[in-house]
Amino acid sequence: MKKILLAALLSPLLTQAQWNVNLFGGFSNYNGDLQSQDYTTQQSHLSFGAGIQYDLNMHFSLLSNLTYGKVGASDSYSPFADLRARNLSFETNIGEWNVLVEYNLLDLRDHRVTPYVFVGAAVYHFNPYAYDTTGKKVYLRPLSTEGEGLPQYPDRKEYALTQMAIPFGGGIKFRITDRVTLAYEIGLRKLFTDYLDDVSTTYVSESVLLAAKGPEAVEMAYRGNELKDGPAYPAAGSPRGGSKHDDWYYMSGLRVTIALNATGAEKYRRHNGILDCPKKVY
Repeated sequence: MKKILLAALLSPLLTQAQWNVNLFGGFSNYNGDLQSQDYTTQQSHLSFGAGIQYDLNMHFSLLSNLTYGKVGASDSYSPFADLRARNLSFETNIGEWNVLVEYNLLDLRDHRVTPYVFVGAAVYHFNPYAYDTTGKKVYLRPLSTEGEGLPQYPDRKEYALTQMAIPFGGGIKFRITDRVTLAYEIGLRKLFTDYLDDVSTTYVSESVLLAAKGPEAVEMAYRGNELKDGPAYPAAGSPRGGSKHDDWYYMSGLRVTIALNATGAEKYRRHNGILDCPKKVY
């Protein structure tokens, strides 16, 4: 009996609500100590995702998505000589689950095109790594390259690999049919860590790091000596990164929204009185 009652309660929600599937594909990148540009496609990587969308009305929607991307950067691409001499690099895969509220500025029943914006909350996972001189993949967090977690540096705590973020952004939508919409969007992620790239503050003592974590940690903490005539390991306290601003990552690309039921299409037809395209193009 309980199952029957539950089905009866959920049936109107599932049959009358406008449910959609979202498919996303594009590229991802980041802004931080190894990539100072606010937005660039340089050193970008592919990203993709999928999710569901529930339309509250023709302007507001609730979305939940799973996305995957990769970010990375290298000092070798920097226009600044001092950063090229630092010779650091990193990469990390990013898995994200988000919940968003989206607002369409125009009603797509009347217009073929509309700008839109979104904001929400996200949980993401990252794990920065780099490749040593032999080409071996080395995860950086366990090495405490800036003394994180070492008793000699009590103010530098180990950073969590799973954290919260605030995603926000916008784009423009094009209604292809009454049940399919194509959009181009840019989504930024406000982070609460400066260690997405494992670079934030200053160099720690070479001897302390060597004793605590071994030669591999020293090698990955400073890589300027790998270059021709590169200087030796810097003095403790020398700047390695800049901790004033947290890192960001962003994903840009195309999103296809497909209606799962006929409710939206029926409303669209009733509103226009035809089975054709919207009345207005803009």
